[in-house]
Amino acid sequence: MAITVEDVERVAYLARLRFSEEEKFIFQLNRILEYIAQLNELDTEGVPPTSHVLPLRNVFREDDVRPSTPREELMANAPARHMGYFEVPKVIE
Repeated sequence: MAITVEDVERVAYLARLRFSEEEKFIFQLNRILEYIAQLNELDTEGVPPTSHVLPLRNVFREDDVRPSTPREELMANAPARHMGYFEVPKVIE
């Protein structure tokens, strides 16, 4: 299936794009489609579908329960406090 100038002009019109004649890249688009046609000819029977080329692994640390910083120590850095919480300026009217 070859792409014609009319095909490019039609898609450009639908996308509300304007191309000059040298920007239409008909030759390059046809080469891309030829390559995709070659890929479609490959025998992929028995090849499992993959979402990634390389195997994925989790790089995060283990989720271990640890004691946190005491509240009094954290609140010592608060410029304003209200009922044991940080008090911040209202940003929503």
